[in-house]
Amino acid sequence: MKKSRQTGEVGARDVTDGAQALRILLVIPTLNEAQHIVDCLDSLLCDPLLQDPDRCSVVVADGGSTDGTVDLVTAYTAGAPCPVHVMHNPDRIQSAGINRAVEHYGDGFHLLLRCDAHALYPQAFASDLVAAFRDGREKASIVVPMVSTGRTPFGQAAAWVVDTPAGSGGSAHRGGRRSGYVDHGHHALMDLAWFRKVGGYDPDFSHNEDAELDWRLSQAGGRIWLAGDVRLGYIMRDTLGALSRQYRNYGAGRARTILKHGMRPRLRQLIPVLNFVVCAVAVLISPLFPVMLFWPVAYLVALAAISGLGVRKVGGKGAWAGVALFAMHMSWAVGFLGMILRHFWRGIGKG
Repeated sequence: MKKSRQTGEVGARDVTDGAQALRILLVIPTLNEAQHIVDCLDSLLCDPLLQDPDRCSVVVADGGSTDGTVDLVTAYTAGAPCPVHVMHNPDRIQSAGINRAVEHYGDGFHLLLRCDAHALYPQAFASDLVAAFRDGREKASIVVPMVSTGRTPFGQAAAWVVDTPAGSGGSAHRGGRRSGYVDHGHHALMDLAWFRKVGGYDPDFSHNEDAELDWRLSQAGGRIWLAGDVRLGYIMRDTLGALSRQYRNYGAGRARTILKHGMRPRLRQLIPVLNFVVCAVAVLISPLFPVMLFWPVAYLVALAAISGLGVRKVGGKGAWAGVALFAMHMSWAVGFLGMILRHFWRGIGKG
């Protein structure tokens, strides 16, 4: 990555006394996001702060979309209030695309605003984040809570259940409202000097790259602030298959982060794995020990109860909540265990 033109180790903090001096590089990684990208850009660029061409520049880092995403963004640039660049990301994945955007467009900018094409942003999203950044507390990064939404009955049920403790394990950035220092959260605003200091995202990570960066940031002495009052709307996957693939990748990414840094997994990360293992073993040995089916049956009953609660909370579509939760739990566990097993298998092969 190119070095920052600003002075000082943590450049954005050096210019907080002159708010007009802060310049924001906004990066949106995309891959076949024609359904979402225009709505995403519209929601972001409603913010007056992002309508100042001297303070903001947008980079859409596209990983090779084939659905017209690039054409939509190119057409959007003509009426955009600030510069919007379309950059080809040959590595396709988000982590590499953001790094490349910072390398090619980041000089002269102080803050990196990472955005998700699947998200809808509140009107003053960037302004509120910059205000939080300048509140006097020490911070290298600001993360935000996500409030999930859906466009189909399945997606709406998944959105409801993912923001419950059963869906998120009590993660602070899933529907929470309390601000404070955290170990990890949904990435939003980062001090570019800190981002460069720790080497940016690991470009080999296709998922969980945010948590992996947060770990390195914390180890380097950077502090991560959860702005509980700056809330982000996130659009859940519309189908069971898409949700399952997403959570399988999430699980694999988390396992890879744990393996890379020798981290100790948290209880909320182990519970879906243990549940999967117990259910799988119970089903396999049930012909010999039928009593072992108690756990899988109890789990299915709990999922049915979740669906019943979903119906009470969000109407008939809530019946899908148990199915969505099953997909999240089991797919995450499969991804996690698969990555762990591949790691140890490769170790045995090398030995």
